[in-house]
Amino acid sequence: MESRPDQDAEAETARPITVRYWASARAAAGVETDALPVSDPITLADVVRRAAALHPGTRLPGVLEACSVLVGDQPVKSRAPDGVLVKPGQVVEFLPPFAGG
Repeated sequence: MESRPDQDAEAETARPITVRYWASARAAAGVETDALPVSDPITLADVVRRAAALHPGTRLPGVLEACSVLVGDQPVKSRAPDGVLVKPGQVVEFLPPFAGG
C-alpha cells in the first residue's frame, strides 16, 4: 500500500508524547522526562509499558502503578488505562503518593 504525501508529512511532524516523572518516579527513572515517538494516539497502558521499557532493571514499573496520572491537565483518576487515549504532543505526568499533612 502506498502512502500519501500528506500522510508522510503528518507522520514526520507528529510530536512525541512527553512523559514527566515526579518525586520517587523521577528517582526510579533516573530522568525527569522521556519522549515517546508516536504518529497516532496510544492508550495510557501503552504509555506505561513503553516508559517502563525505557528503564529496564529499575523499580519504575512498580512506582508507576502507584502513581496518580495527569494526561494534559486532566486527572485520569480511576479510569482504566486501556480506555484512556493519549494523543501525540500531549504530556503525561506521573505523581507518586505524597506523605505529609
